[in-house]
Amino acid sequence: MARKPVEPCLGEGLVVRRVILRARDVVFFKGVIEASEGLAAVFAEHGGDLSVATPVGREHELDAVLADLCAELQGVRPA
Repeated sequence: MARKPVEPCLGEGLVVRRVILRARDVVFFKGVIEASEGLAAVFAEHGGDLSVATPVGREHELDAVLADLCAELQGVRPA
């Protein structure tokens, strides 16, 4: 039976950002995000296609971290 990705169950009060990385960088990326004191949760769509969710009050902090990580890992943040 083939595995099929499902959309993350995200509710009101959360902001979602999308990031595309090389698959080999996903573990490092998730480690940095998860070590950031509850900054965000990372959901993998497939390979390096990620959704990152944070509470509305921390969206600017997340954007700054994502900018740094994308620059370091050559990631892309689609519009």
